[in-house]
Amino acid sequence: MNDFLSLLPLIIIGSGAILLMLVSAFEKWRMETASYIGMGFIAAAFFMQLFVTNIGETVLFKTIFNGMLVSSSFTTTAGLIILACGFFTVMNTNTYFRVNIFSTLEFYPILMFALCGMLLLTMSQELITAFIAIEIMSLAIYILVGYDRSSITGTEAILKYLMLGAFAGAFFAMGTALIYGGVGSTKFAAIGAYYATHPANTPLLIGGAFFILVAFFFKIAAFPFHAWVIDVYDGATTPVTGLMATALKAAVFTVFANFLAINSGMHGSWMTFLFYVAVFTMFGGNLIAIGQNNLKRMLAASGIVHSGYLLIALVAISSDNFTGSVIGYYLAAYAAGTLGMFAALSYLGGEGEKRKTFEDFKGLAKVRPYSAAAITVFLLSMAGIPPTAGFMGKFYIITSAITAGQTVLAVLGIVSSILSMWYYLRLIIAMYFHDAAESFETKGSFFATASTFILVFCVFAIGIYPIVI
Repeated sequence: MNDFLSLLPLIIIGSGAILLMLVSAFEKWRMETASYIGMGFIAAAFFMQLFVTNIGETVLFKTIFNGMLVSSSFTTTAGLIILACGFFTVMNTNTYFRVNIFSTLEFYPILMFALCGMLLLTMSQELITAFIAIEIMSLAIYILVGYDRSSITGTEAILKYLMLGAFAGAFFAMGTALIYGGVGSTKFAAIGAYYATHPANTPLLIGGAFFILVAFFFKIAAFPFHAWVIDVYDGATTPVTGLMATALKAAVFTVFANFLAINSGMHGSWMTFLFYVAVFTMFGGNLIAIGQNNLKRMLAASGIVHSGYLLIALVAISSDNFTGSVIGYYLAAYAAGTLGMFAALSYLGGEGEKRKTFEDFKGLAKVRPYSAAAITVFLLSMAGIPPTAGFMGKFYIITSAITAGQTVLAVLGIVSSILSMWYYLRLIIAMYFHDAAESFETKGSFFATASTFILVFCVFAIGIYPIVI
């Protein structure tokens, strides 16, 4: 029964996606109605996921699935983050598509299929299952990125994302083949057991693991596979960009962490490599973000930096007693702040996303003080200023790095966080220390506005929620 309950959120989302796919065949259904149905199914899956968080680690239907899927406190936490991001994204699209009228009913089933892939990915404990989950997620995201066919930047974004995503999928498939050739299995548990008994003679395993890490680095936009993220985030519609920046990253980092934690020796062999990738990802992202004038491009570069912080957590994990609490906490804190920013941009951006640069938001605090205050909270959280969730997330990551003996990496993480304040404070200065050039009138429903202020509450609520490292 526990196995069924753990799998039920995925079943609910899959059923909702199929229902919405059938509904989209009837022209009398409206976009708003489809969004309400989507929110209902996602909310039901979220509360079911919340119910199963205390069940503990379990192999789901061990005989039927042959150990391919595992539910644990880490995977259920990641599932909660993904479902929450999906729910807020649907809320944002309800407002966004009333102003930017180009979408069709098929948008919502595709979005829910993307969530299906993400949930399946978090529970995957076997490489072929993970590959299938990645492709389900990625194919849906490709369509969502290029959904506005009249947008030139959207067309450019989908072309770049699709081509590079195909290369990433090929790397993952090649890595899986090499690991199977060396180990004789694609299960995480079997790979860890093989490495424990053959640590010095595993060329196929090492080569396969390298290819898989390359695929993961692409998906999380880590150095040197980060160049695509700026143009893709800029070209995608604002709510879709928010989903990619949060839910997709949570899903990939969950399976990434589970893969590294299968064996302490395997994790140790990649530690130096991950150290340098984390450093270059943090500082490379900061250098890109500092030079941006477009908010979506700045947030995309900011996402690269946050991937670097999460890589610090991956370096510092203990494979012998891995809980994923630090990574899960940071993913929740990052999701609240980032998704809040995209929620605000969903209704403040206006028709055709006409407000998208720092200059476009000058004087916002004088016209819409509450929206400006909400954006300030999100920016301060991403910068790591107390008492926000972002500060506590970075605190836990830095503490875990020091505990693991990675003091240099912890110090570099602090330096990177200080550098990031430049581009976060730049928007705050523009909103509060300039006169308003326009009235910032907005249209559409209240859902994106409600999403913004709910996420403000989440930023502070997560910030006071303690975890055990």
